Amino acid sequence: MTTEFACLAWTLVLALVQILLAAMLRTGETGVNYNVGARDAEGPPVGKITGRLQRAQRNLFETLPVFAVGIIIAHIAGRSGALTWWGAVLYFWARVVYLPLYAFGVPYLRTLVWLVSLVGIILILIAILRPVP
Repeated sequence: MTTEFACLAWTLVLALVQILLAAMLRTGETGVNYNVGARDAEGPPVGKITGRLQRAQRNLFETLPVFAVGIIIAHIAGRSGALTWWGAVLYFWARVVYLPLYAFGVPYLRTLVWLVSLVGIILILIAILRPVP
């Protein structure tokens, strides 16, 4: 498996971790009976950390499809190389670092780390879209 596909696979693991973290904290706030029920009524307010984890999860889910499709297109088109390698590695590790920064409410640095993940996607897109020599 290429490094790019390994980063994609580990990003999927990270996505599951984010889903489970937010769900576990929310279940702690609402109780198991509410969580397994139909949730017809509003539950208690979302806690600060739970809300941050939910927002971090949504943020990952906004960029993950672009990252995944970029990796797949680069592979199919034979455009994988240094740019896609660096793009995948930057994206994955930035997303790993982003989660605790968001959970603990660290401003500025969190945004900088998000920008690093965006640079990773941009590198992949450059690899795909650059003219063939």
